[in-house]
Amino acid sequence: MRVTFSSPQAEFALIRDEWLREVEEIAARGVFVGGVPVTRFEEAFASYSGAQYGIGVANGTDAIYLTLKALHIGPGDEVITAANTFIATVEAIHHTGALPVLADCDPDTYLIDLEQVKRLVTPRTKAIIPVHLYGQMVDLTTLIPWAEERGIAVVEDSAQAAGASLLGRKAGSMGTAGCFSFYPDKNLGALGDGGAVITSDPQLATGLRKWRNHGGEVRYQHEFPGVNSRLDPIQAAALQLKLAYLDEWSGKRREVAGMYESYLGNCSGVKLPGSRGDESHVYHLYVIRIEADRRDTLRKQLQKHGVLTAIQYPEPIHRMKAFSHLGYQAGDFPASEEIAGEILSLPMNIALTEEDIAGISAVVRDVLGKVQI
Repeated sequence: MRVTFSSPQAEFALIRDEWLREVEEIAARGVFVGGVPVTRFEEAFASYSGAQYGIGVANGTDAIYLTLKALHIGPGDEVITAANTFIATVEAIHHTGALPVLADCDPDTYLIDLEQVKRLVTPRTKAIIPVHLYGQMVDLTTLIPWAEERGIAVVEDSAQAAGASLLGRKAGSMGTAGCFSFYPDKNLGALGDGGAVITSDPQLATGLRKWRNHGGEVRYQHEFPGVNSRLDPIQAAALQLKLAYLDEWSGKRREVAGMYESYLGNCSGVKLPGSRGDESHVYHLYVIRIEADRRDTLRKQLQKHGVLTAIQYPEPIHRMKAFSHLGYQAGDFPASEEIAGEILSLPMNIALTEEDIAGISAVVRDVLGKVQI
């Protein structure tokens, strides 16, 4: 077996010819920053997601950071997010000067514990960042009205959930804003780095356009010191082409997840990821849980068979040196700490076949034991 973990090459093959023509047109126009490709993608992605405005930025980290800045969040404020997320979520909060406040996760879905979030709110809480982790949306139907009553923004970290939808609402469109990463291995991935924010708040959209462009929308008219964080037109052209495939690719990912469930559903020692069984999960990652003392053995055996795996993420935020100053201790987030030692991401991409899944599952079964009868 040789099984790729993600599939940017397979996706590129589908858009290659059209994208190269787009690049030639960009070169002929000589507009290599901004321009028609960026505006076109921003509008298309906002429309697809059910939001009024789309604002392209340089990457997913900037999407969160600039959203918080445009919401006037800074020193003295608090922002609540998940302890089991990629560091970028918490970095973005930190760089605004606000205090990151962490919440534990649900041990079955790995999604942020919203009841704990509510208990963590103080008069200084200005925003909550629920993370749609591994491609599954947090159910925000009760949190959003609860937060609105208290004047708290809900900023959806949708970096892993482009294309997911809950009760007819796309990821990123339910809260104050939705922040996306277009890193190449994402469900909607660029051919380099990229990100975007969607919102239906016109004031927030205006603020974001200024923040990403040195503090002003008009050249040489700077209203405040902003940053340089713009989506590249060559990347926007690729994203525009890939957007047309996104729903099809989401369906393929759910199909692959179904295969894993079929082949591993009764395998001793494996806990499969929980889901609602609907389109709220687009399986950016397929994350199983196994006993910590057997994880390394399984990873090595899979690698010997040409199957690459990953661990997302091996340490919760509070265990990282970068955020030791937050003062959290071991045991403060028991669910996040336990799953960090047990999770394993199996290959998940649109190029996988049932033969691939059967082969991967055979190795898992061989390492972890016999099928339960």
